[in-house]
Amino acid sequence: MTNQNCSICETTKKPRRAFLGDLAHGCAGLALASLLNREASASTGVWTPPTGQPHFAPKAKNVIWLFMNGGVSHVEGFDPKPMLTKYAGKSISETPFKSVQDPEKLKRARKTVVNDANGKQRDKLYPLQVGFQKRGQLGMDVSDWWPHVGECVDDMAFVRSMYATDDNHGAQTEFHSGRHMLDGEFPTLGAWVHYGLGSLNENLPQFISMGKREYWNKRDGHYLGPAHDAVPLRVDPKNPLDYGTSELPRSTAEQQIGFELVDRLNRIRGLRDPGDAALAARIQSYELAFRMQQSIPEVMTFADETTETQKLYGLDDKATRDFGMQLLASRRFVERGVRFIQIQHGAGGAGVWDAHSQLKKNHTTNCKAVDKPIAGLLTDLKRRGMLDETVVIFASEFGRTPGTQGADGRDHHIFGFTVWMAGAGLKRGIVHGSTDEIGFHAAENPHYVTDVHATLMHLLGLDSRKLEIPGRKRLDIDHGEPIHAIMS
Repeated sequence: MTNQNCSICETTKKPRRAFLGDLAHGCAGLALASLLNREASASTGVWTPPTGQPHFAPKAKNVIWLFMNGGVSHVEGFDPKPMLTKYAGKSISETPFKSVQDPEKLKRARKTVVNDANGKQRDKLYPLQVGFQKRGQLGMDVSDWWPHVGECVDDMAFVRSMYATDDNHGAQTEFHSGRHMLDGEFPTLGAWVHYGLGSLNENLPQFISMGKREYWNKRDGHYLGPAHDAVPLRVDPKNPLDYGTSELPRSTAEQQIGFELVDRLNRIRGLRDPGDAALAARIQSYELAFRMQQSIPEVMTFADETTETQKLYGLDDKATRDFGMQLLASRRFVERGVRFIQIQHGAGGAGVWDAHSQLKKNHTTNCKAVDKPIAGLLTDLKRRGMLDETVVIFASEFGRTPGTQGADGRDHHIFGFTVWMAGAGLKRGIVHGSTDEIGFHAAENPHYVTDVHATLMHLLGLDSRKLEIPGRKRLDIDHGEPIHAIMS
């Protein structure tokens, strides 16, 4: 090791155990620990952490995960159900579809800790609140709330047969981790990807989160450790991340002195508590933060983007500007090697898409905010040749009920809803699975949320079963099954 700025390179003589303790918590500690573990396994055959390499040839390098907090109406988006309009105002039991309420079919739902008035079936059918147009060569029916995304359907794979089990907003966590809140806290998909694969750019975080996350959905690593949490970022070159800039002006040399002091203090603490995962994550974050101070502001600055590109993402319109900036930043991060970007749209505990009343007004506003930026991202990735190595996924915690809540809303609906994906390793212009005639149940090729996880992991070249750690045996449903029908 030749880096004289690194304080672990001291030449002062010290006991071998102390030297190794220092080394394990210094600049190269994480890499060294992984190397030693791999060498040990060669002779003992015991479990070792991932090598940072895929398990098989990947088709994708990056994932951009677009998540709409609150629950997007599937029946007024990408899975139209004209029977809702035909039988509007009738109870489900009065229609030919009363079998959807068979108790056996409703067993997927699990009671949540929050016992409020939401998450009910809503028996009285509510008519569709928007018109539909056939889009693309696929001739797919897409609602008028999604005109720009509708122009991209020939590049997309739709899965209309998703289901979940948490009928309240803990479903935000369920979609990301695959587990119901009642089960405890588990790593999210992004954390598993971060855990399994090595860095594509040492100066940028490999797992980024943008958008507000609520307290039950703030963390990612959980038992994998805080080092695998997403790095939360804002699209603001002057203040992109918490504590990312100094309160007072400091030169690079002054920053380096402070960094070395913190490193030395951390090593002292590390000798006392060598198994402290939080400390190891903190050291890693300090080192990365030092490099990110120079790298991230440049990514967040759009001055080198053409006016046409900025308009493509909707940066010229107040309604689309905020989300458009996040998506343009995402393209720029992916371009520079960031592996997994998670964007959550819609702040608040319930999320802005939670249309228990005034559904038409709610979705008109929210679709306008994200429709053009999403289409802009897909278009921009495709024309740059980046869609061939990047997967974009659009998801929400659940759909909305076929029945009405109050006068003009729809409730949470876990039994059947839609997600779509586009990009590397996926078929284009395809619809997979279906719900029944009123959009109640995933009827054909039903998929639990971890099937989406398994699909993305497969595209990235990962076998989730090879990532398990001792003492944390996962269930089959945690791993899910890749949706091969939508994969090329």
